[in-house]
Amino acid sequence: MANDLKERTKRFALDVLRFCSALPAKPELRVITSQLTRAGTSVGANYRAACRSKSKADFINKLSIVEEEADESEYWFELLENLAVPNNAELLRLKSEASQLVAIMVQSKKTARTLDKPEKLERPRFVIRNS
Repeated sequence: MANDLKERTKRFALDVLRFCSALPAKPELRVITSQLTRAGTSVGANYRAACRSKSKADFINKLSIVEEEADESEYWFELLENLAVPNNAELLRLKSEASQLVAIMVQSKKTARTLDKPEKLERPRFVIRNS
């Protein structure tokens, strides 16, 4: 699973780079493509860092960064969608992928928090009998 997600986040970064490089060089798009490039490539880099984390707390913290960067990418895609940029099908696909990556990171953090937690211990039931 971790290697699949490493590949998926790397593919997302590459797809974001290709998408941004194909956008017209309009002044209003320059800021958005710059921010999207940073956020989109950060998703894969930070997920890779999470896989090398030193503790569960470090892992969860790094997944939070991945979540934030994927969410930010989704925001920039929404802006581009509102500006009616070309290649709308690819834009929608990448926006959906960003949203899916956010959901995966949220669930991964929940799972990581519950692993190794002591189960709720049941109190032993004592029966007092009069002999």
